Amino acid sequence: MRTIEVRNATRGVVLAARAWVAETSAERRTGLLKHESLPEGEGLWLAPCEAVHTFWMKFPIDVLFLDKKRKVLKVRHAVAPWRMAACLRAHSVLELPAGACRASGTAAGDHLEFERHD
Repeated sequence: MRTIEVRNATRGVVLAARAWVAETSAERRTGLLKHESLPEGEGLWLAPCEAVHTFWMKFPIDVLFLDKKRKVLKVRHAVAPWRMAACLRAHSVLELPAGACRASGTAAGDHLEFERHD
C-alpha cells in the first residue's frame, strides 16, 4: 500500500506524516480493523468512500469527509468503536488518531493537500 503526507493547507499543519492509501475494495474493507492503535502522525485515506464504521475496532478515530478537491466537508471527532459515520456528499475519507483534528484546529471548509511518498 502506498503512503502519502497529508497537510492542512488552510491551517499550515501536517495532519499525517504517513497515511496509507486504501485504493482497492479489499483495502477499504479491511481499513484499520487489524490495527491495535493508530499512532500520532499516521492515518488512512479511503477513496472512494462516503461512510465508515468502527465495528470490531479497538480504539477511537477522527474521521474527515472530503470532496473531490480535498475540501473538508465534515469532521467527526473521536468516533468510538462500534459506531458509524457518513457524509453522502463525500468522495473520500481520511481517518486519523483521535484528537488529531482538535489539536490541529481542522474544521469543515479547510483544504487538504496530499504529497505522495515513493
